[in-house]
Amino acid sequence: MKAQRYDYIIAGMGCAGLSLAAQLSAAGLTRGKKILLIDRERKDVNNRTWCFWETQPGFFENIVFRSWRGAWFHSSSHSALLDLDPYHYKMIRGLDFNTYCLKMIKQDPAFEVVHDEVISIHSEGEVAECTTTHDRYEAPWIFSSIIFDKPAILPDEYFLLQHFKGWVIKSPKPVFDPAKATLMDFRPSQQKGTTFVYVMPFTPTEALVEYTLFTPSLLDDTSYDRGLNNYIREHIGIEEWEVVEEEFGVIPMTNHRFPKSHNRIIHIGTAGGMTKASSGYTFRFIQKDTAEIIRQLQKTGRPERSATWAKRFQWYDSVLLNILHHQTLQGDAIFTDLFKYNAPDKILKFLDNETTLAEDMKIMWSLPQWPFMKAGIAEALK
Repeated sequence: MKAQRYDYIIAGMGCAGLSLAAQLSAAGLTRGKKILLIDRERKDVNNRTWCFWETQPGFFENIVFRSWRGAWFHSSSHSALLDLDPYHYKMIRGLDFNTYCLKMIKQDPAFEVVHDEVISIHSEGEVAECTTTHDRYEAPWIFSSIIFDKPAILPDEYFLLQHFKGWVIKSPKPVFDPAKATLMDFRPSQQKGTTFVYVMPFTPTEALVEYTLFTPSLLDDTSYDRGLNNYIREHIGIEEWEVVEEEFGVIPMTNHRFPKSHNRIIHIGTAGGMTKASSGYTFRFIQKDTAEIIRQLQKTGRPERSATWAKRFQWYDSVLLNILHHQTLQGDAIFTDLFKYNAPDKILKFLDNETTLAEDMKIMWSLPQWPFMKAGIAEALK
């Protein structure tokens, strides 16, 4: 079976694949090209929500569903309403994102979309090849967001899961302030591990409520439902509500070094290391990486990008994972000190890997020094 030939292949039409396709088109880099997108799913359901922060309107500003300048932080020992200025905390619904990108793709004659399961991807010499259930395709470059197997975790690496279940609920009475989100609420039980809830209010009667954990393994489904039910009753203060939508997701939190590329295969999204190991945040890092790929293509014609952020941020992530893995400190206590002793804008800048070394040191000194110093030395010596 002879492989069909393209200029670029994008394997996986999740956030990273669709972001890349849309921005290739917007940058005019699709002219005269033949580009294939492959995914087994049609991306026509709303089963995902992207939350992130920006100081300026981004590429996807037109589809931001809601944004907030104020957000609550809660734990058992500290509560504060955070002024996020100059940031806006933003939310994009998965279906809106998919529809927006697919509309751009359909209007660009360079693209072809195939719905099939990718079986394997490999690269030799100047060619990369993608094999699906029904066909074979090749191109000088393949951008892949597919993780075929769980990575082999080395003895000095950590692998936790950020897993969450969310409900969009509708209350019979007004209980939400649409101007203020809840960024993190650690008041739920921490018995199963680091556990928090975030609340994204849309109207006085409607909001997304997401029950989230950082643990080595998933819970049974009834535990997520119980966590959501308990939170809504105890902290939102209602006994009756309608579940309008539901979502579930799992994000790896690991200091494993995902390879950014292999010969003519460019790894993107989580597969390319764009999920922040210590927080699970992914959307903004995907956008930064996409912008770097676009810049390199414009500059050199090759998508081989340079480092996305300074290596010290990877060390910071490893230090926190060390502490969470060994349970040296509870996660809620760490985040409580982080938000209690630091300005909100500096925290968001830090979580975006954009702080200066001096700003980093100020944040580090606000956290319990001996546990972090001990974990920091251990990670530095690896």
